[in-house]
Amino acid sequence: MIKRIKEVIKENKERQKKIIAQNEELLWANVFHDSIRGKKAIEDLPLNIGRWAGNYSFFYVLNRILNDYQPKRILEFGLGESSKFVSVYLDNYLINSEHLIIEQDDNWRITFENKFVLSLRSLIKVLPLIKKKYKECDFNGYENIENTITSAFDLYLIDGPFGSSNYSRFDIFTLVQKLSNKDEFIILIDDYDRHGEKQTVNELLKMFKNKEMNVFTATYTGMKDVIVIGTEKYKYITSL
Repeated sequence: MIKRIKEVIKENKERQKKIIAQNEELLWANVFHDSIRGKKAIEDLPLNIGRWAGNYSFFYVLNRILNDYQPKRILEFGLGESSKFVSVYLDNYLINSEHLIIEQDDNWRITFENKFVLSLRSLIKVLPLIKKKYKECDFNGYENIENTITSAFDLYLIDGPFGSSNYSRFDIFTLVQKLSNKDEFIILIDDYDRHGEKQTVNELLKMFKNKEMNVFTATYTGMKDVIVIGTEKYKYITSL
């Protein structure tokens, strides 16, 4: 009997957490739609928000970053709904920006491009998925990315590759490790509610601290969590 009572209490707690998250997501949906009001190209863009793609908090933060800070060089991990969003921004509102997308699956690239035409300034590079290792843990990474990406970007948009149990999407650590406190940038990471992404962010923050790079962070929560990290130039990302 006591065991069953404990199970019921646990089930109720989980159900309550899910209800709270769903309510948060509904609020973010309204906030997102308000934030794109007046941008006809974005309003008319068919987006499949949620599930494997970013949720409403993700797209709200991404919209604010693109609108408020107008990054000139954008690097995105994972081809999908956010690629469409950034691409439409480039064609209509960020006419001096460029967008590089790293994708793991050439078949998905072909399928995507048959359905949606990206901006001419949105370039896709396919780098196959391989197993890499950090602190004795395996994670999914892009083959040869350290030699493919050799310059800095203003915005790092991380929603790929497939997540890992530990140090998920850790290629971003390898790339920004090359940066110094003279560089200004924003890193937007989806799925921050997961253990692997939290590990990666913790390693990023420790690395920035060791290199005496002052960064600001904020977490935006809906059905999923998204974290944004920015340097001094972008410190107001904490109050979007």
